[in-house]
Amino acid sequence: MKKMFLMASVALMVASCGDNKKPEESAQTTEQGAVSQDTPAASQNTEAVNVALEGTDQMTFNIKEIKAKAGQTINVTLKHVGNMPKDKMGHNFVLLKKGVDVAAFGMEAMKAGLDKDYIPNDGADVIAHTKLLGGGETDTISFKAPEPGTYEYICSYPGHFSLMRGVLIVE
Repeated sequence: MKKMFLMASVALMVASCGDNKKPEESAQTTEQGAVSQDTPAASQNTEAVNVALEGTDQMTFNIKEIKAKAGQTINVTLKHVGNMPKDKMGHNFVLLKKGVDVAAFGMEAMKAGLDKDYIPNDGADVIAHTKLLGGGETDTISFKAPEPGTYEYICSYPGHFSLMRGVLIVE
């Protein structure tokens, strides 16, 4: 019953809230929300990709695509720019391994619960993740880009993965 109420609340919120705010553009963010570097790295480890990711109370990320080279360091700083606490509207950044079914992962994340930051199975399907954040909080993580391919990232808070998602493209 509690889960049905939560899902209904999320669906209502999605239907009634729109995010008319355009993502802030910086030297790293293109018009499409892709993160790029001003100058390509001469080798895989010479420059890091720095990502300033924002999560809102309207369940959106400001960046939908990140690009990196295999083995390159990626620094992701997630900031929850909303006001709601993490038990009501928490956000995290979860980079999934290649081939992970996002919907199935989302269902397992819900079962993992708030105490585990909605990260199921001790993170077996996860490459990297931030902690779960409430409004105004920030977390930064660093990891090496995996082998070339396309990887999905999501917010694993229940119901958020359908809207709060993007891709990491590794060349």
